[in-house]
Amino acid sequence: MKIYYLKNKDINLDKWNDCIKNSFNGIVYAYSWYLDIVNENWEALVDENYTRVMPLTTGAKYKINYLHQPFFTQQLGVFSTQILNSEIVARFIEAIPAKYKFYELNLNTFNKLENYKYELTTNVTYELDLISNYEKTIKSYSTNTKRNLKKATTNKISVLTGIQPNDLINLFINNNENKSIKVTNEHFDTIRKIMSTALRYQIGEILGAYNEMNELCSAAFFITSHHKSIYLFAASSESGKETGANFKLIDTFIQKYSGLHLTLDFEGSNIDGLARYYSSFGAKPCEYYRIRKNLLPWYIKIFKP
Repeated sequence: MKIYYLKNKDINLDKWNDCIKNSFNGIVYAYSWYLDIVNENWEALVDENYTRVMPLTTGAKYKINYLHQPFFTQQLGVFSTQILNSEIVARFIEAIPAKYKFYELNLNTFNKLENYKYELTTNVTYELDLISNYEKTIKSYSTNTKRNLKKATTNKISVLTGIQPNDLINLFINNNENKSIKVTNEHFDTIRKIMSTALRYQIGEILGAYNEMNELCSAAFFITSHHKSIYLFAASSESGKETGANFKLIDTFIQKYSGLHLTLDFEGSNIDGLARYYSSFGAKPCEYYRIRKNLLPWYIKIFKP
């Protein structure tokens, strides 16, 4: 198997998207339109017939070329329409051009590695299989989740579709308590483009929860591909948290799609509080690797994209 490095302009996008579409581990993040939004100058590693591919999400700082994991793109790595094992994944990683002396990249849950020579850490996402009917699924809800759903009913929370991207973004901006997460205007432009494109392609959906005064107090954007719906971007006001609106919103999505060949991916998290929240709906942890290489000279080892 030969692996070729391609600049963005040299990638055959039709073959690329066919590979992602037909990959057993395909995911929406890897389609060319999505990569164009989150990393305009992305590059690629491909085999002879585009049966196995790996996107390279690029950046440059102080004239140093590096690879990084873009915002709103939890997993990438190697995608394949054929057998994929640890050896093949390692060969793709080793084929990353030498000019990239620094990278931090997330692989996908199907990319396994053994005896990897650079830094390797394990991340966790939480997934809920929706193939069972709703009555069976809610049996896995935690006591706290059931209590919050009763609270939402008491507070007359209603959940509607057709929410606009800017409504969700503004809700996030007005209620972003975690200042340690630096979300810039550029990031908001990115998620706005993702939501707008997904809605146009009819693979995205925004749900909004309203209180009895008809105020939007919780909202979430879901994007669906390859039998997986990703809880990509969400926000809640203090009112939404206090009334259980965020629980009602997720429960509404689960109820709507229960019984289908679909997995709800909560897209995280290594943070204990969020992990408890996601698992409270019966979601199970699913691991994926983060790989890191730093071969920069000692005097710029502190480099961080």
